[in-house]
Amino acid sequence: MTLPAVVKKDGSRSEFDRRKIAASMRLALRKRPVSAEAIDAAVARIEYQLLGSGEREVRSERLGELVMNELLALDKIAYVRFASVYRRFEDVSEFEDVIEEFRRPKQDKPTRKR
Repeated sequence: MTLPAVVKKDGSRSEFDRRKIAASMRLALRKRPVSAEAIDAAVARIEYQLLGSGEREVRSERLGELVMNELLALDKIAYVRFASVYRRFEDVSEFEDVIEEFRRPKQDKPTRKR
């Protein structure tokens, strides 16, 4: 099996690049207490999910969501860093919304559409 091609927002396609995913995660995790092994394992889980999907293509938005899910499990600060760039936060209220998600009990958290 091969990994799906990535379909970018502009419609262009590129090969899945493990190094780009790992680099994005390392940037979000900069100066955070997360090992290189944990990052590698997270990237491997993303690859596994993509391989398991059987899809020939994956939208970049879906790939971003997979990265955010892994970062959320690894480090909440890194998750907020990545989300702020990925979702293009425009003001402080958007940061507050994400932080508020962490404060809510799990059963009260809204489900996100993908």
